[in-house]
Amino acid sequence: MQKLIEVITGLLALFFRPQKTEQATSEPEKAAPTGVSPDGFAILQYFESCRLEAYWDADGKVWTIGWGDTGPDVVKGLRITQAEADERLRRRLAREFVPGVLKALTRPATQAQLDAMVDLAYNIGVSAFQGSTLVRLFNAGDFTGAAEQFPRWNRSGGKVLLGLRRRRAADRARFLGASGAEAIKIGAAIQ
Repeated sequence: MQKLIEVITGLLALFFRPQKTEQATSEPEKAAPTGVSPDGFAILQYFESCRLEAYWDADGKVWTIGWGDTGPDVVKGLRITQAEADERLRRRLAREFVPGVLKALTRPATQAQLDAMVDLAYNIGVSAFQGSTLVRLFNAGDFTGAAEQFPRWNRSGGKVLLGLRRRRAADRARFLGASGAEAIKIGAAIQ
């Protein structure tokens, strides 16, 4: 009888002991990225280059300055400082490109994925990015298929450009988790 009471007491203790909450035992969730990381900036700046006097883009259609910045205020003869170029880049990314990419996504992105997609959007434009097969595949959960879309964006004015082939290789590598330095090395190695 004593044995039976011990077993019952033990079982009751198991059922009525304080339960740990799942939140206390699981690791805290990482917040979804909301901006470009230093690795993402490094890739963008490596492949974009910076010019402090307004120039025609690769197609000869749009006045451009700084880190590939365009807009109605970019006109022939405009000159800016390096600090102004850096600030223009930060502002445009925060105002236009990061929100444009995040708006297109229906599932969370890792920091590396966001960096790569923002760099692509910065290069091709938010509208082209939002309507891309890359976005459709990403939203469907096909990350491998999405990664394979980066190399397709290698043309300007209908011509395949070595600089774009390199940049897309770096973007693909970053999307798949490479650091900024590793991605740049991969892109720069493209012949």
